[in-house]
This record gives sequence, structure tokens and C-alpha cells, in this order.
Amino acid sequence: MIRVAVVGLGKMGISHLSIARALPGVELAAICDSSGIMLDVLAKYTGLKTYTSLERMLADEPLDAVIVATPTRLHAPMVRAALEAGVAVFCEKPFCLGTDEGEELVALAAEKDLVTQVGYHNRFVGVFAEVKRLLDAGAIGDVTHSLAEAYGPVVLKPQGGTWRSRKSEGGGCLYDYAAHPLNLMNWYLGEPESVGGTVLNSVFSREIDDEVSSTLVYPGNVTTQVSVNWCDESVRKMTTRITLWGTKGRIFADRQELQAYFREDAPELAGYRPGWNVKYTTELTEPVSFYLRGEEYTAQLEHFAQRVADHQVAGTNDFASAVVTDRLIEQMRVDADQPDARVSVEGTPRTPAATHTRKPGLLARLRRH
Repeated sequence: MIRVAVVGLGKMGISHLSIARALPGVELAAICDSSGIMLDVLAKYTGLKTYTSLERMLADEPLDAVIVATPTRLHAPMVRAALEAGVAVFCEKPFCLGTDEGEELVALAAEKDLVTQVGYHNRFVGVFAEVKRLLDAGAIGDVTHSLAEAYGPVVLKPQGGTWRSRKSEGGGCLYDYAAHPLNLMNWYLGEPESVGGTVLNSVFSREIDDEVSSTLVYPGNVTTQVSVNWCDESVRKMTTRITLWGTKGRIFADRQELQAYFREDAPELAGYRPGWNVKYTTELTEPVSFYLRGEEYTAQLEHFAQRVADHQVAGTNDFASAVVTDRLIEQMRVDADQPDARVSVEGTPRTPAATHTRKPGLLARLRRH
């Protein structure tokens, strides 16, 4: 039995709390949040021990792990406090607002020999995991081009009432939405050499970006086009899509299904044939012990809990892999601020790109009239 605490009781924190309480081999020992009202309600109906101070909780409770689900700005100091206390950490995505912070935490976790994980749950979605398996098997040959998308109905009118609407807190479409397909592309193709043409556009928000477009460039001029928009009410909820073209076929995937086209010269794979193939998430998803929101949310916590119990420091979505995505996000921000130069992932300007003119967001245009 491992003893776990949850820090931050917003949407994701409550989800993690519910799942953790249902996992075999896990005891949810305590919860921590700045909201006294939230703590009072949960204490009344769950009987859990409550804290408003992470430091006090770490000092008082013999914990094996903590789940950090606070606004992004608070990730680095809270993760550091837990690691210094010798506690394994599951941290919500994105990991940190700065790559330097993330790399320091990777080093600290390695020094302490602790299990770490970041909540990029799409790697636990059966369809997206099958894409990884097909790519590793060379099913579509050499990838030549790809498209990474995410859309959702988050910001549909001028507003600004939560931490996600404040740049200083780590809010914005790039950090909150684009991070998901970017992390998948890191998993599939590795780290790009450079990024170019990044536009972070405000549609309704005053302070943060609502849509993201960019080009990721890999060795051999292999590219990924990034298209993300959280002002899209044509979709019911967040929808992440990945399309990859290769020399021997094509793969399209979202959470619901995988569509794959293989040429006659593609490798033979069990369950697939030349031409079009369709696999549904029900075929590709392993059962979990407790269902909430989607199997992937439970699967990632099951994976983390098992790693903590077995002290398996290496595992899916560890801090080191999350820093790769942090670095890509950081360089896209840099590229958006200097649109006349392609920016390498190491931060050095590369080949000049075509100059483009930024258009003001919809809200700014409406204010002119």
C-alpha cells in the first residue's frame, strides 16, 4: 500500500482524487488546497485529512507520493518541495513554465532516485499508443509530413475569470491545449531541429493566446504542421488529432479511432492489410480498475502507482520526457516573438523565414468598429 496526497483541487485535482481513492494498493492520505471551503466540504464527505500548506503536509504525513494539480506557475516550487522531502511526484501538464526549472527538477529527482511522471494522458489512449507501435514497426515507411491538431469549446466569448486566462499563471492555448499534440509528436518523431512561422493569436482573450499555428522541422525537411484552437464550438469537447504521411502509407488518429492506409509494399502486420484499415478505441483500449472521464486517466495513475510501489524510476511520461515538450513550447513562444527567423530548439536563430504580418485578434478587431 502506498500513501498518496493530492495538491490542488480544481477540475483535474478532483479527478485525480476520485481515481486515487478507487485504486487498489493506494491509500489517499491527505489533500491540500488554498480554498478553505473546498477543504471543508471534502473533509465532511470524505473524512480525508486536509492542509492549506504543502510544507506542513509534507512534514506531518509519511507520504510515498504526491499528485500536483495546481496552476502551472506553482508546479516548479511545489514539485521541488516534494522531491526534497523524498516523495515521488505526479505533476499535471505542462510540467514547468521554463525549461531551466524543469531541467533542475529532472536533476533533483535523479539525485534523490525518485519516481516522476507528468500528466500527458494521451500516451495512455489506446489509439495513440497504437500509432506509436505502427510507427516503430515501420508501417508507413519514412514519415515525410504530419499534422498535429487540437480543438475545443473553451473560450467562446470575451472573458477572463480563471488562472487559465492569465499569462503569468501559465494559461493560454499553447500551454493548456497545444501541449497535448506537441507531446505526442515528441513521442512519435522525437525533438524537432527548429520551429518556424509560429503565430499565437488572441481571438477573445485579452492576455493569452486562443489559437496556435506553427511548423516543426525535423532532419531531412520532415515537417509537422501544428493547428490548435480552443475557441471552436463545432466540437463538443477537446479533440486531439494526429495525421502522419509516409513513404508507404498514411495514419490518422483521434481518441475514437485509427484510420490507416498501407501501400502494397508496406510491412505485413497482424490485424492489418494493404489499403484502408480502421481500428476503434474499444478494440485498442485495455481495461482499467476504475473508469472516470476516460480509461487513460486511470491508466496513467495506475502506471504511476505501480512504478512507485516497485520503485521503477524509468517509465512513461517521466520528468525528462516532459522537459522536451516544455522546451518545444518555449521555442514556439520565442519564434512567435521574432517571426522573421526560424528558431532552433536550442534557441539559436536559423534560416530566415518568410516575413508575415500579424493580424489582431477578433476581439481587437471588433473594438475598432
